[in-house]
Amino acid sequence: MATPPQTRRPDPLTMEVVELIGDVVTRFHEDYEEAAGQHALTGAQARLLNLLSLESLPMRKLAQRLKCEPSNVTGIVDRLEARGLVERRPDPADRRVKLAAATEEGQRMALDLREGLRFAHEPLAGLSEEERRSLRDLLRRMLAG
Repeated sequence: MATPPQTRRPDPLTMEVVELIGDVVTRFHEDYEEAAGQHALTGAQARLLNLLSLESLPMRKLAQRLKCEPSNVTGIVDRLEARGLVERRPDPADRRVKLAAATEEGQRMALDLREGLRFAHEPLAGLSEEERRSLRDLLRRMLAG
């Protein structure tokens, strides 16, 4: 009788891949923290600004995406708003809801942050376009599953 998949031990190759993914995540976070620091931002502020540069979001959704308490998000938005990087706007679909949105300056800083990530430029730049496409496609498959 076959062992159910959830109780079967991962094979050594799978474990090595898991460890490598962990190393990539650690390196990405370190690089992101360093890039944020160059803009006098914390990592959390930089991540929130990056999210808002892609779309305006209500505080509740920001908290869900950042996996933190809504009160933490409020404080982060307050600090970014004081610097002119984020603003609160009424939600056109529901005027009772406030959306946080990146200002033009916030959009520029978020782009600078992304472009300043060494990790994106160094190891990934060493891969061919075909290898980067393959990696992208494999990561998409992993995240979709």
